[in-house]
Amino acid sequence: MWHDVRALNAIASALTALVALACVASGVWWLSQRPMFTLRAVRVESMYGLDLQHVNELTVRNGVIGKISGNFFTTDLEQVRTTFEAVPWVRKASVRREWPNQLIVQVEEHEALGTWGEDGKLLSVKGDVFTANLAEADEDHELPAFEGPAGSEKEVLTRFAELRGWFAPIRLVPESISLSNRYAWTVKLNNGMSVELGREKDNDTLHARVQRLVSIYPQLVARLQEGRIDTIDMRYPNGLALSSAALSIPADATKPVKAAKKKTTTKTTKQI
Repeated sequence: MWHDVRALNAIASALTALVALACVASGVWWLSQRPMFTLRAVRVESMYGLDLQHVNELTVRNGVIGKISGNFFTTDLEQVRTTFEAVPWVRKASVRREWPNQLIVQVEEHEALGTWGEDGKLLSVKGDVFTANLAEADEDHELPAFEGPAGSEKEVLTRFAELRGWFAPIRLVPESISLSNRYAWTVKLNNGMSVELGREKDNDTLHARVQRLVSIYPQLVARLQEGRIDTIDMRYPNGLALSSAALSIPADATKPVKAAKKKTTTKTTKQI
């Protein structure tokens, strides 16, 4: 009999606790639904305190806020973050709540380094490929062009930095870099010259080929005088091949190659 009473008391206590918990939960839910917790504002700011260059706060906020559901308590912050990261020029976003009815969204913008491929995409300084308005990207200066197999973006980015340094002694700057599906490198310079560097046999292959070109380039320019070199192939182990409208091949192959007269348009290729 005594044990039955104790069991009934325990059950009654448990039921009382459950009822109290349900009341508390109901009260919390009721409070969370009050109009004061309806989202009133979404503030967009730079993640690092810098001015936003391409992300317009008003446009982004108005375009995204309609996709946000819930209130201060129930809004899915992960879903909000994903929505903002789908906005052009946004590389990364973080979201937090600010009492009692506001969200603070911090964004990191992409910084375009150049174009990527032929699909109108851009390559950022961090090696990310993204889609945005190209007119906004090159409004200050023309962007270099990059191309390569999927997954090679950071490799191409690294090579671009190296090539800038390697060609600096002859004051030439890479304007485009292409890595073929066979992993052969081609670089076009700001003087219009295209250089075939080929595939890397080891870590020093490309650097050695560029150094060889840099060392002989002043002689080539002096020999051609005002003529422009169109292409140079540096894949030969002990030489190079070039094409230029300023070269004229004599009928007698035993005679040396001479620079063509001014205004000559004949295009030839000669291995040096």
